[in-house]
Amino acid sequence: MTEHLVPLHDAIDRVDAAWAGAGDATHLDRGRLLAANDALGVLRRLVEALQSEVSAEIAHESRVELGPESLARQQGYRNAAQLIATTTGTSAGDASRLVKVGEATAARTDLIGDRLPAKYPALQERLACGQLGVQAAALLIGLLDRLRLKVDRARIDEAEALLADQSIGMSLDDVRRLMTRVEAHLDPDGVEPKQDEVRARRSLTMFERDGALHVNGVFDIEAGAPIRAAIGGYVNAAFGARKEAVDPDAPDADHRTVAQLQADALSEFCAHLLGCESERPALAGATVVVRVDLGDLTEGTGFGTVDGSDQPVSIAAVRRMAASGGVIPCVLDSDGEILDWGRERRLFTRPQKLALVERDGGCAMCGLPPAITKVHHIAWWQRDAGPTDLDNGILLCETCHHRIHDNGWDIRIDGTGIRARVWFIPPPYVDPARTPRLGGLARYTLAA
Repeated sequence: MTEHLVPLHDAIDRVDAAWAGAGDATHLDRGRLLAANDALGVLRRLVEALQSEVSAEIAHESRVELGPESLARQQGYRNAAQLIATTTGTSAGDASRLVKVGEATAARTDLIGDRLPAKYPALQERLACGQLGVQAAALLIGLLDRLRLKVDRARIDEAEALLADQSIGMSLDDVRRLMTRVEAHLDPDGVEPKQDEVRARRSLTMFERDGALHVNGVFDIEAGAPIRAAIGGYVNAAFGARKEAVDPDAPDADHRTVAQLQADALSEFCAHLLGCESERPALAGATVVVRVDLGDLTEGTGFGTVDGSDQPVSIAAVRRMAASGGVIPCVLDSDGEILDWGRERRLFTRPQKLALVERDGGCAMCGLPPAITKVHHIAWWQRDAGPTDLDNGILLCETCHHRIHDNGWDIRIDGTGIRARVWFIPPPYVDPARTPRLGGLARYTLAA
């Protein structure tokens, strides 16, 4: 067997072992379902990696300068992408992505024929062992290619190695979040031009159709932050009132969907602004928090972030927002209110939650935005006599809070303050080795 294909055959053996004796997936118990899912995930990534390798070589044999000798043309196709898309049943875009990844991770030769390492060797290594998928690799290659025009080679190589390691086990959505933060970190000067480009595309259109008013809007992060905070606060208040309802099944009970609540929120806000006599809508936790490093704010460098958004904002935008009403500027490393209350208070304070958002980014386990999380004691207040201190607090949504307490998960905090790292330790029946899983914003921050 070709050594190059050993990981693929190993993955097939793992699928066979998980499926042994079963007719179909309905005959697999939970443990074997998870084993089959993991093995199939590795198998899929390995097959995609091999397909990208083959696709890059097909593209090489189909290059324009070959003319009629082009492999694609000989097979009756316009180009390599059309050949690959047709024969694999994918789109031209998918085929182009396979070629792009294959070319960026294949070994190269110089002008005299000597063999050179791949353009991105760390990504190639992760692809070859099935730890990284082609879609994630394509995203990372696109980022690294953009940064090569602005950042020196040494930093690109360092970023590639760290991104390749940190992307293992991430969903594509999480990879995109990681990329957004890394790009802003490596190229802070590029944040404002990109922000200006998005701002130039802002729009709000309204038209009537089928007896309804249709409203479509596109906003930059700076302009959209108060909109999201106000509407989110209205929705949270509505859900809070629903939980406290005496009879949730009563005919007049509130059964509106989230989309309906958001529509009602916009309507009520506009009516209130026009001088409507109705009371001001309740807003639960409707606050815009913009965060920035003190050194960056002072020197006018770097970038800031807005709670609930993955997109960075420029220092100029931070200063504008900090001067606006209803926005809390959270400047790190500056003197502020006391963050540790020991056993004097049971409930965490607002400044403590603002600090924990900097560490956890929202729900430390699933990543939901800060507005729908609460601060929970890691060492319980009553059972463990846990203090109401920053290092004993963690932001969790209600679902993850119950998941941790009901299913035997443990939480570990390494370090102190907002730079600490949060780890979730699964119970033995989930992972016999109880390997810690990184949580909080550290998942999306490069750690050298």
